[in-house]
Amino acid sequence: MGFYLNPPADGFESLLKTGLYVDKTELIAYTNQVLGSDRKLLCVSRPRRFGKTSAARMLEAYYSKGADSRACFKK
Repeated sequence: MGFYLNPPADGFESLLKTGLYVDKTELIAYTNQVLGSDRKLLCVSRPRRFGKTSAARMLEAYYSKGADSRACFKK
């Protein structure tokens, strides 16, 4: 159960190592704004085959307490 709540950042690290992932969405900054507000839900919608899983892995790595992903976000 702890793995579900605090997933590792392995999926996002592998995306960064391939050099294929570049985040131009500012999704982390937007999510940080929403976290402190009265909003209950956050919907991230993108077209089919447009990186929803990659965006989810990025957020998972950034917010997870079970992974030390500071090295992933240095740049």
